Amino acid sequence: MGICEWCGSEKTDTIMDTVYWELPDGTKAIQIEGAPTVECFGCGMKYQTDAITKEIEDQLYLIDTKVLEKVITFSELMAQPRLLKRNYFDFTS
Repeated sequence: MGICEWCGSEKTDTIMDTVYWELPDGTKAIQIEGAPTVECFGCGMKYQTDAITKEIEDQLYLIDTKVLEKVITFSELMAQPRLLKRNYFDFTS
């Protein structure tokens, strides 16, 4: 699928996995099920790409996180209504 960012192996696959994320305001952490994840068969590492990490972080800045349950699916998280049109705290673009 791609090259592992940790060990350089070409033996990777994209899977859906459970991740844990701290909310931007630091009030709690949530469990996100079914998050796109790279799994490396060379070193055994599982991680989210920079693009997926940014997608999750941006969404958490743009929604009302107070209504989130402790466990949510990636699809449900991405479907939450946004309070802002874009992440005005992201100065990378």
